[in-house]
Amino acid sequence: MKKISVLLVLVLMFSCGKEQHDLTVKTSIKGLKKGTVYLKKVKDTALVTVDSIVVNGNSEFELHSDLESPEVFFLYLDKNSKENDRISFFADKGITEINTTLKNFVFDAKINGSAQQKTWDEYKLMMSRFNERNLDLIKENFEAQKNGDTSKIKSTQKESDNILKRKYLYTVNFALNHKDSEVAPYLALTEIYNAQVKYLDTISNSLTPKVKNSKYGKELQSFIKTIKNTE
Repeated sequence: MKKISVLLVLVLMFSCGKEQHDLTVKTSIKGLKKGTVYLKKVKDTALVTVDSIVVNGNSEFELHSDLESPEVFFLYLDKNSKENDRISFFADKGITEINTTLKNFVFDAKINGSAQQKTWDEYKLMMSRFNERNLDLIKENFEAQKNGDTSKIKSTQKESDNILKRKYLYTVNFALNHKDSEVAPYLALTEIYNAQVKYLDTISNSLTPKVKNSKYGKELQSFIKTIKNTE
């Protein structure tokens, strides 16, 4: 019994002594031998470093941060060159896992973590489809200008304008359909901040109390208030 008591005390002492973190980012970068990795986030409109690690041989490591409510973080890789790569991800309290490669740091990134990240991925997938079509239209428009095809120039421009409108409407609807996610106010602030204030107001008013009281929920309310005060 005494042995069990002593063991229990040791376990408790170890637990109390171990530093607790709101957010742990477990990272693996295949092929990375040397370099510095930074965990950053936006604070008062500036990008600040919240943690960093110098990698020297071990490509698996952890980074940490305090976290009051879900928000977007950035994983930066400084490869001791002029090139800086970054991976953005939506984090919540707990563990986020990021697995990628040195060769294709951004494009090979596999992120497993928060529910907000999954929602954000869903949104970005649809946006990528809009953007791909828009790139095709830019190419078609360029070719039309070279050939002096005014009819084609007008049609590609018209479709490009329609895509922009569809992106705005899709973002508004996506935010309204995900009013229980912090992704909703984040999209309003970053993707359609220049939309009519009535759309931003509708999104803000639809948010659940928890999301409205989050970092981005409060920032959206403040942003809307600023717009209305200047009108």
